[in-house]
Amino acid sequence: MNLENKVAVITGGASGLGRATSEMVVQHGGSVAIFDLNEELGQQTARELSGNTRSYVVNVVDEESVTQAVQAVMRDFGAIHINVNCAGIGAAARTLGKEGPMPLKYFTGIIQVNVIGTFNCLRLCAWEMQKNAPENDDAERGVVINTASVAAFDGQVGQAGYAASKAAVAGMTLPIARDLSRSGIRVCTIAPGIFETPMMAGAPDRVRDPLIDMVQFPKRLGNAPEYASLARQIIENSYLNGETIRLDAGIRMSPK
Repeated sequence: MNLENKVAVITGGASGLGRATSEMVVQHGGSVAIFDLNEELGQQTARELSGNTRSYVVNVVDEESVTQAVQAVMRDFGAIHINVNCAGIGAAARTLGKEGPMPLKYFTGIIQVNVIGTFNCLRLCAWEMQKNAPENDDAERGVVINTASVAAFDGQVGQAGYAASKAAVAGMTLPIARDLSRSGIRVCTIAPGIFETPMMAGAPDRVRDPLIDMVQFPKRLGNAPEYASLARQIIENSYLNGETIRLDAGIRMSPK
């Protein structure tokens, strides 16, 4: 799918991986609808990005919030062609801690945002995508890109909830791609390694250095534009479908 004149809904689009993807879409002639809980940051990002960009305050786990936002995008832009789901949270807690078993709310909270929030947005965006006129020789109507993590495959100590949530995102990729195939909608997932994001920005060297040591090559953390570059390749390459792609410089996480 060519990005020019396409409309992309990007959750978590005001910062980190989502912002880099928003910038990439605008740079290649598309329009962006930023879905973000942070109203101020969302509006600021929309102002800073040249091109047709709007921001919407959205809670991805709330059905009504996403429904209203999708309806607003349809009024404002007239279509949705691309949905990139970058909104997510991470938290560390051991299954058994010094004070007792992990509070269940920690586990369910991560599942709510990372799994249910992702599915909530993609299903509502896909409903609008199927109405698009078929494009190119493959008659495609839309592209969905979800965000997992290498933790889905080699989660560390304290990452039971996070790893489970990202494994679920990876695991639902193929079934959803199969579900949406008759509508001409492709679905892929990116599983990033450790990236330079706002969550990592304040991490001290004693946290960052062991992570970099686990990277094969290049020996550094990933940069958000590299995620956006892969998202562009998925959007433009019509034969990429139903796949989870690790973007991690060969990292394999140690237990801790």
